[in-house]
Amino acid sequence: MTALQRPRIATNIADLPPSGIREFFDLVSELKDVISLGVGEPDFPTPWHVCDEVYDSLRRGRTQYTSNLGMIELRREISRVLAHLYGAEYSPDCQIIVTVGVSEGLDVALRAILNPGDEVIVPDPSFVAYGPAVKLAGGTCVSAPMREADAFKLRADVVRSLITPRTRALLIGFPNNPTGSVMTRDELAELAQLAEEFDLLVLSDEIYDRLTYEGAHTCFSTLPGMWDRTILLNGFSKSYAMTGWRIGYACAPKDVIAAMVAIHSYTMMSAPTPAQIAATEALRRGEPDVARMKAQYDQRRRVLVQGLRDIGLGCFEPLGAFYVFPNITGTGLDSKTFARRLVQEHGVAVVPGPAFGASGEGYVRATYATSMDNLKEALRRIDRFVSGL
Repeated sequence: MTALQRPRIATNIADLPPSGIREFFDLVSELKDVISLGVGEPDFPTPWHVCDEVYDSLRRGRTQYTSNLGMIELRREISRVLAHLYGAEYSPDCQIIVTVGVSEGLDVALRAILNPGDEVIVPDPSFVAYGPAVKLAGGTCVSAPMREADAFKLRADVVRSLITPRTRALLIGFPNNPTGSVMTRDELAELAQLAEEFDLLVLSDEIYDRLTYEGAHTCFSTLPGMWDRTILLNGFSKSYAMTGWRIGYACAPKDVIAAMVAIHSYTMMSAPTPAQIAATEALRRGEPDVARMKAQYDQRRRVLVQGLRDIGLGCFEPLGAFYVFPNITGTGLDSKTFARRLVQEHGVAVVPGPAFGASGEGYVRATYATSMDNLKEALRRIDRFVSGL
């Protein structure tokens, strides 16, 4: 048999780094008695009325494909809720597409707008999938550092310094994962002015919009002049405790949605029908569930932030999402060593900051999407670890 003369794996895939989160949790899976503050997943079950609606739909045989755009009932609910919450107007007929989570929405959106070599400016630190998604779509990711001194906000002057003739888009996600930072309407308006000045598109991942603890969330497309430039991404995983349902959506001008549908129809075809039914029910009757879970996250947030500060770890106060991003430089350890020793020696799993970008060095991410008992025990273990260094 003749040996292959060329590599069987595409270069851009062979060069793709593994997820810093999953790479670390391969280690965690080998250990016992670990309190995980690592995976950003609600510890609440999906509300029962949502599940009951799906059970009933299955009994009635609602298991067929839907429109490539998604069920019209769901698109109408998405349109209604965005208009009610933010005054963001999107037609359910041609300006909304239902996707397999925000991840697919991001992938399809980037492939719809990028030509090879186009640059996308991405905050650093930010969600681990942003950079790879840009690369897989043929683009070049340009990191825009965010600093604790600026409350981990994306400064317009930093973005301006990175814009080149190849810059096509700005990809943002606020409230931010991993820092929990939130940007005000005025601060986002400065980014909007750059988008208009340099003719940029903006992909705004607002998956944590409902988990904002102080002030109001700003939907980016409602800023002056931004409706026609924004691809709004959102979903149900975080606010509605529906991670495993894999259901999200994108809203954008008609021509952008048409391009996204063209890709989506050849890959996913349509999001799973039971998940779309669940999402429809969540939007129709899930507001009390969102309020209940948010209130508990807020209590946990306060306990974890104060607990870390009492231990002696500087901790920026997160105002959104369900993460803290404590500064561990005072321990003398780098982020990966801190995280590795903490889980191996004291059984608490956190994620090293550099998993989210180079600017994450000196920090670790911990989630408070776990029980209060777990948080208090984790703080006791972290205290023993830090005190013993």
